[in-house]
Amino acid sequence: MSSTHEGAHEHKRLVGPVRIVGSGLLGASIGLGLRQQGVEVILDDASPSARRLAIDYGAGRAPADGDEPTLIVVCVPPDVTADIVVRELADYPNALVTDVASVKVEPLRELERRGADVSRYIGSHPMAGRERGGPISARADLFVGRPWVIAGHDAISYRAAAALEDLVLDLGATPIEMTPEEHDRGVAVVSHAPQVVASLMAARLGDAPDASLGLAGQGVRDVTRIAASDAGLWVQILGANAGHVETVLRALRDDLDGVISALSAPSDPGSLRAIAETIGRGNTGVARLPGKHGQSTVFTRVVVMVDDTPGQLGRLFTEMGEAGINLEDLRLEHSPGAQFGLAEVSVVPEHEERLIDELVRRGWTIAGAQA
Repeated sequence: MSSTHEGAHEHKRLVGPVRIVGSGLLGASIGLGLRQQGVEVILDDASPSARRLAIDYGAGRAPADGDEPTLIVVCVPPDVTADIVVRELADYPNALVTDVASVKVEPLRELERRGADVSRYIGSHPMAGRERGGPISARADLFVGRPWVIAGHDAISYRAAAALEDLVLDLGATPIEMTPEEHDRGVAVVSHAPQVVASLMAARLGDAPDASLGLAGQGVRDVTRIAASDAGLWVQILGANAGHVETVLRALRDDLDGVISALSAPSDPGSLRAIAETIGRGNTGVARLPGKHGQSTVFTRVVVMVDDTPGQLGRLFTEMGEAGINLEDLRLEHSPGAQFGLAEVSVVPEHEERLIDELVRRGWTIAGAQA
């Protein structure tokens, strides 16, 4: 065993075994991350082939008679989450049970309606994922640096829920304590409503002329990236959090109606101001999003032309490091038919001038910079 793995095992908090029900992207990624820490993982799934595939990827082992998990993580679609949690609570009376569904109020209410032992249940939600699903897309580092909501409630003690916090920390995530209601209201704004907006915008591309699509740059790709998500899963998520999502979309509709009204008569007094104020409110909103490590720092973006040849991007990173400038964020864009790409590198504002001077001195072409 490598020394890296040995070090990881020395710092693990969670004592297994951990049983994971559902071997899709999240379940398999949790399994891979825990196995990397040396924690025993039991994988189960309603689909035997999905379970075998996740096991083949090293995410855990099959269930066996006599299993006594200390923690059970339910990773199934929202419409069956409560059913599975009830079953797991009954089958393993000594285990803490959590789920990773993207809604938290409805599963808890359903468990209470059924009289389940919610003193051993606490909902949670890792704010991580990928556009592709299934165990084939799973990654042990999927949760590193990501928020993981722990949705506590009155029927469970902090001590009883300690194993869940150990799981979150062992996987490299950041535990965030919220009530189920706070969670559902929050994800409506930052996840669920944005999914609807991305899908609506992407739908406009369905009938767009090929010539128009050929003009597509990074902007439209950023706005529509998540529109490729699983429609069946999102029907369940949106249905379970309908009230909060509706509130966000109604406010968005009112704002959109204002912009449409202004655009219908741009020469009328106040129309251009209304548009400008809409863009300005967007500037204010996006500036509130936390940056790397949760910082509120606003970075300066420097756009560098990078030849489309092997090693050029690595050279850019190396020379930034040699200049003593830390890369805070990166976005890449390729122009159709061009033999170069644009690397938008984000740095702290006080390093902008030195970065530009250093890169120009080393032969790079700067396409622009902005805060």
